[in-house]
Amino acid sequence: MRKIDPKVDEAIQTLNMKDGPSRRRLLQGTGLVSATAAASALLAACSSSSSASSGSAASAAGVAGNFPKTPAWKFYFVNHVTTNAFFTPTQYGFADAAALLGLPAPVWGGSENSVISQMVSNFDTAVAAGASGIALAAISATAFTAPVESAMSSGIPVVTYNADGEYVGGKPVIGTNRLCYVGQSLYTSGQSMGLQIKSVLPSGGEIVIFTPVVGTGNTQPRYDGAVSVLDSSYKVSEIATGATSAVEIPAMKAYLNAHSSSLKGAFAIDSGDTEYLGAQLKSLGLSIPAGGFDTTGQTVPNVQDGTLAFSIYQDPYLQGFLPVLYLYLYNISGGVLVPPDTDTGLSVVTKSNVEPYVADSRYQGSTTAQKYIARPSGAISNAQATTST
Repeated sequence: MRKIDPKVDEAIQTLNMKDGPSRRRLLQGTGLVSATAAASALLAACSSSSSASSGSAASAAGVAGNFPKTPAWKFYFVNHVTTNAFFTPTQYGFADAAALLGLPAPVWGGSENSVISQMVSNFDTAVAAGASGIALAAISATAFTAPVESAMSSGIPVVTYNADGEYVGGKPVIGTNRLCYVGQSLYTSGQSMGLQIKSVLPSGGEIVIFTPVVGTGNTQPRYDGAVSVLDSSYKVSEIATGATSAVEIPAMKAYLNAHSSSLKGAFAIDSGDTEYLGAQLKSLGLSIPAGGFDTTGQTVPNVQDGTLAFSIYQDPYLQGFLPVLYLYLYNISGGVLVPPDTDTGLSVVTKSNVEPYVADSRYQGSTTAQKYIARPSGAISNAQATTST
């Protein structure tokens, strides 16, 4: 019979753990850094929770680790397309981070259709509610200047995620005094797309790049970056489809159908348009080079079967998880731990490397289930680094 670590046995007896998944996992150490460490953390959390039970109800729940008790800080996320499937893992990310830190789930709001006035109104509501921190998808370099400055002046920390102003001539125009940005380098990701287009369509020709809304800070930099690396042999059309599937799909289909005889390639610069692109190409029987962004819905299967040559991944889960972590650390440290700008990545997903993205996971937004996903065995393939801070 395997000997049980004394600290594990103490945790089981103290917490009166009956037989079940939690007890068995603790005994086996399954999915834990170590059973001993986990047991110690459980006992510490239990002790902390008991000693504070007579304190203020407006305190964060006891959590594993050595962090002190904090107020129940409530963070707000202001978004431009609140119902878009791309941001499902973002919402899972901020919920998981809040649970890890013992905080209430952040509040999600903004606009369904990139209506900036609605986003500003939602931002102002968060300020009026006394938010402990705000994460903003800043799709404009001008509309959020005053609201963010007002929030920061009121002592409410603000970070941006997914979008951070605009790009003019390839240079960022941020337009706010936010603390940091968490998201993809959008202009650079557009340049990466341009290089992919040149790779799959080296001879040039007439191509279309679909975008939900022309001119917004979350997508326009990608288009601008893409065309900056395409030479005069490419005739590029930027076509707006709209911000919801009800209008995106028919707009895309109508354009593809009208230009099917002349188009040499079709691409998209957001998750929704990329997902719908594959389906529309199939429905029209068009077999031309195509690609886009993200891994939502049918995008991964379309990469698998070759309908899409590539899709560029930016990790939406981290765009929810990290802002919560950064706002928490900023608050708990008295403002000393100022959050850093964080690039959430630029991974080009192709048929040759798509396999890790196939599994249903909370990190991809394809399931609500919390589950451990084993990393593929063997060598870790990664190109030699070329940039650094």
